[in-house]
Amino acid sequence: MNGPIRRVAVVVMLMFLALMLNASYSYVFRTESLSSDPANRRVRDAEFGTDRGDILVGNTPIVTSTPVEDRFGFQRTYNQGRLYAGITGYYSFLYGGSGLERTYSSQLAGTSDVQVLQNIVDAASGRRPQGASLQTTLDARAQQAAAQALGDRPGAVVALDYTTGGVLAMVTSPSFDPNALASHDIAATQTAWQQLNDDPAKPLTNRAVREVYPPGSTFKLVVSAAALESGMTPDTTVASPASLRLPDSTFEMTGDCGGEEVSLRQALQVSCNTAYALLGDQLGADALRRQAEKFGFGSPVMPELNGVPSRFPTDPDRAQTMLSAIGGFDVAASPLQMAMVVAGIANDGVVMEPHVVSQVRGADLNVISTHAPRPLSTAMSGANARALQDMMVSVVENGTGRRAQIPGVRVGGKTGTAVTASAGSGSTRVPYAWFVAFAEDPTVAVAVFVQDAGVDGSEISGGRYAAPVAQAVIEAVR
Repeated sequence: MNGPIRRVAVVVMLMFLALMLNASYSYVFRTESLSSDPANRRVRDAEFGTDRGDILVGNTPIVTSTPVEDRFGFQRTYNQGRLYAGITGYYSFLYGGSGLERTYSSQLAGTSDVQVLQNIVDAASGRRPQGASLQTTLDARAQQAAAQALGDRPGAVVALDYTTGGVLAMVTSPSFDPNALASHDIAATQTAWQQLNDDPAKPLTNRAVREVYPPGSTFKLVVSAAALESGMTPDTTVASPASLRLPDSTFEMTGDCGGEEVSLRQALQVSCNTAYALLGDQLGADALRRQAEKFGFGSPVMPELNGVPSRFPTDPDRAQTMLSAIGGFDVAASPLQMAMVVAGIANDGVVMEPHVVSQVRGADLNVISTHAPRPLSTAMSGANARALQDMMVSVVENGTGRRAQIPGVRVGGKTGTAVTASAGSGSTRVPYAWFVAFAEDPTVAVAVFVQDAGVDGSEISGGRYAAPVAQAVIEAVR
């Protein structure tokens, strides 16, 4: 009898040992992943009842928590919710979070590793734990101006301080009201969620950082940078035929660029497609891709808002390369990415890392973390960047970007109308209107994307529908 009992005892002891080892391993190594798992309802229940910290624009809370008499104890409230929804996101009992509410959830809830000591002190003194607050880089004037100028047209606006990378404005349209998803009326939040997800306009989509679109002629800035870096100057003469058939294709580009040959400056000023198509063919796809990557293409941007990478085609043939050089074929960029392109040019070739949170501060106002301005890359030399700045100023003063002019302010820009076609197919996508710009005082770079201007496709132009939006944002922060 003793032998079988001992064997059973050994097995039971081994099982207990395995259980203890697994529990210890989970506690030490899996705590963070288990706590952040959206399926972990116990953590969500506990966090939903916490006094989450504020999200601030300047000294004004745009998101705050207020005490209420129900089972949760605090109601998350979004002031001007639709205006800032693309940035703040939502915090919902049923559906978790998005935007800053998700990225900084542990800090806002007061459960991050760096806040443990403060929580112990609070517990010992009988105080209810409070979450940290987020100080954003946003400028309320720029945000309001961008939203008003874009109106109810689908699209996005991004404005950056190109010397720091701080986001001054980020508007995505259509937007939504996060208060509907943060409600403690669970049935109401389910209805709101269903309506938002069924809406064909996709209001939950952040068009500024989470979607990519054909950038049209704004991509000619990348090609211009590659040309200048290859040794060309703004006065270099480039071929600009009135008609150009792409190699091994029936697709034909047309346009009057002011002559069969024009300077690079003139080609950008009038947005000459044939000149840039031939320029792209001359430089080659690899040079264009390398230049695009220096501006940030191919890499995820702004992890705070889960930004997606923009792209340049992997292995285009000659015709596809020529289409890519005018922002067509498979070139696709987010509005944030195009803001980064113009910001890098305006900052003498240095692309700063974009960010929207400058500080995280504890409930005691002590700074937990700070985002110092950080260079992301050097996209081009300072001399060539300044030459391209001058070319962009010519676009606004004498070319397609006249509607962005502001008296007393040096503004450079580039229009774009994204009507793309596959070589030989003749098929086109829905036209989009783009405008990117920079100003010297204030130091702001702006990208405006109008997905649907509400007019016939033949009437769409970036200069007409997007440039005035950029103008309004720049004027707002003067």
